[in-house]
Amino acid sequence: MHRQIRKVTKSKGAFTSDQALLKLVYLTVKEISKKWTTPIRNWGLTMQQLHIKFGDRIKAFGNSF
Repeated sequence: MHRQIRKVTKSKGAFTSDQALLKLVYLTVKEISKKWTTPIRNWGLTMQQLHIKFGDRIKAFGNSF
């Protein structure tokens, strides 16, 4: 991820404002995250443990994060 953000920001040289830089980084991360397709290992077990600890504040099953 760092490499991809660096690739995008390096080609710009200078930004008109901090907000412009943040927007570019946000859009880059949003685009990168589309490619993340690997499921999280042991997610079912993790959700069970979170449900035990936090109860009704979190749904135990069926969440897709």
